Amino acid sequence: MPIKKMWGGRFEEAGDQLVDQFGASISFDQEMAKEDIMGSLAHVKMLKATQILTPQDADQIIAGLQELAAELADHGLPFDVENEDIHMNIEALLTAKIGPVAGKLHTGRSRNDQVATDFHLYVKERLPQVIGALKDLQAALVKQAEQNVETVMPGYTHMQHAQPISYGHYLMAYFQMFQRDVERFQFNQQHTDLSPLGAAALAGTTFPIDREMTAHLLGFSAPYANSLDAVSDRDFALEFLSNASILMVHLSRLCEELIYWCSYEFGYLELADAYSTGSSIMPQKKNPDMAELIRGKSGRVFGSLTGLLTVMKGLPLAYNKDMQEDKEGVFDAVKTILPSLKVMTGMIATLQVNKEKMAQATHHDFSNATELADYLATRGIPFRRAHEIVGELVLKGLKTGTDLADIPLAEFQQIDSRVEEDVYTVLKPTVAVERRNSVGGTGFAQVRQQIKAAQEILQQ
Repeated sequence: MPIKKMWGGRFEEAGDQLVDQFGASISFDQEMAKEDIMGSLAHVKMLKATQILTPQDADQIIAGLQELAAELADHGLPFDVENEDIHMNIEALLTAKIGPVAGKLHTGRSRNDQVATDFHLYVKERLPQVIGALKDLQAALVKQAEQNVETVMPGYTHMQHAQPISYGHYLMAYFQMFQRDVERFQFNQQHTDLSPLGAAALAGTTFPIDREMTAHLLGFSAPYANSLDAVSDRDFALEFLSNASILMVHLSRLCEELIYWCSYEFGYLELADAYSTGSSIMPQKKNPDMAELIRGKSGRVFGSLTGLLTVMKGLPLAYNKDMQEDKEGVFDAVKTILPSLKVMTGMIATLQVNKEKMAQATHHDFSNATELADYLATRGIPFRRAHEIVGELVLKGLKTGTDLADIPLAEFQQIDSRVEEDVYTVLKPTVAVERRNSVGGTGFAQVRQQIKAAQEILQQ
């Protein structure tokens, strides 16, 4: 049943129905029903401990809230748009259950600190889920990398063949990107782990509340140090959306390449049937739709970040109704990134690697040109001159259909008499990859070190 609006005492006229519906947030902030009850339970327990409420009143409220929590978990709760938001809806349900004593629950707090507390609790609970899903994806990447240390593929710049690399090295590049995503979300936890409860509307309260107690009961490390900041801060949500946007950039880039590598033109990979779809008209098609969807869903998260930045950019302290627009983007981002991570993990774990096709692509593509330039430099030719010489050889090879490894030794020795038979070993793609053992390089020994370090990170 709707309750009289808690702010209605100074108003003479009822609100317009359209205005009430426009201003209500229950359609989306019911997502925080569990968090709202949690916050209220902590608050009333503190009111009892500080003797602001009598034990009898407090215990009655606690019992009613616990019943609502059980009903919510069991079959959900009925919400009414006339009660505006999740806070007034829970209070209305509590009032229906225990009577007017429910009105004492709001002593020493405001909806301003209440909603901020709910929102902090919501994000605080989801951050470990995101981090866990990221680590599952990292583990899938490491497992694939371990199986493909010596799988050689073309490395690209400008989508042109550049130098041969280990496919394991390629996969570990994404491991490192996702590791920084993990660290960003971990840092986000510090700013989410603060309790706004007790800041009241903006200035605190005259009641002798215990904010440290409510922070502890709710699992926060500490209360906000400033009441104005506590009710007007949404940078923890901005930080979450920023981190989520960077994560979606990484996922989208990986999806882009999966789409390339699975195409007929490349044929490096094949996605499992479970992560592909067919065509309603073309029987031969196997489409990488899940990768395309993840790539497309990045726009949703970017939009949510831009939206909240725009909402917050001009707001004076403290609370403003604009801030009701802070939650839907975060809720949507959570519902976007978690399944995206899980689907990507499945795609990586089950994809088939065409090692032969990858290896073939490193032959006759002149991606060993740098190896020859480096080789000539070791023979005393200045690298700039060596670069020019090899460029001329590549141009000639393109015109004649001759690969660098097909050039006769005598022709190499006309360039420099110190060129020996070992130049042909150096020009082999596998050898070119294996020899690049600078720290973080694509050499097989380096890739194995990267994998070992990654496994240690995942075990922490």
